[in-house]
Amino acid sequence: MILVDTSSWIHFLRKDGDPVVRDRVRETLSNGKARLCPIVELELWNGARGKREYRILEEFSETIPRLAINSTVWLLANEMARQLRSQGVTIPATDVLIAACAKFHGADLETADADFKLGNYIVNYTNSFWL
Repeated sequence: MILVDTSSWIHFLRKDGDPVVRDRVRETLSNGKARLCPIVELELWNGARGKREYRILEEFSETIPRLAINSTVWLLANEMARQLRSQGVTIPATDVLIAACAKFHGADLETADADFKLGNYIVNYTNSFWL
């Protein structure tokens, strides 16, 4: 199970996206491991360009399983943000929430976003993250 971050979806959706990232996302889709979460969907819909991307996002909504963001995920995100901040690292709140969602559900995280690599907050593409 792999939660695909907004940054990777954008590379996948855009014709000029990084081919390496596009291939990683294509692989997660083809093997049925791709997952969405509500904040990623919101970010995608917020940045969607034109009918082609709208159609693809509608298809994603119908076919890709979602990982819930429940109260426990929010609490985990709060703790992760606190720990990061105490290390002098500030990550956008949306990214902390996405990481907490993946961690809570035991999903790996596919991302092309450098924010996930700051400080002691490390993501690798095969085994999520550690604080």
